[in-house]
Amino acid sequence: MYEKITKNVSVRVKPSYLEEQSSPEDNHFVWAYHVRIENQGDETLTLHSRYWKIMDDRGSTQIVEGDGVVGEQPILNPGDVFEYTSGTPLTTASGIMVGSYFMKNVDGTDLQVEIPAFSLDSPYQIAVIH
Repeated sequence: MYEKITKNVSVRVKPSYLEEQSSPEDNHFVWAYHVRIENQGDETLTLHSRYWKIMDDRGSTQIVEGDGVVGEQPILNPGDVFEYTSGTPLTTASGIMVGSYFMKNVDGTDLQVEIPAFSLDSPYQIAVIH
């Protein structure tokens, strides 16, 4: 589990490798990641958009941006939790993801909430010992 707290918003991420959706012989590796967002502050927040940077173990980078998450723009009152699961494919056996959520409070003030960097590890990655 990976966690980061930004301005009273906790973001926890738990990635998992999806063996049944992956095809290592075709360089197709798939992960799910479960996200838990908790508003630990005293203001109501709306999650408007997201930004993801996804890097494979060769340094290839993909940027994913868009409105909300999984088709929703959740409203988090103080103490509320919003959870969702999504996924990403890579052409390598490992990688890393990091990003941000862009939120607004009720008076329209913008808030950028950091998503912790987390590794995408499969049993097919080659371990390097220095």
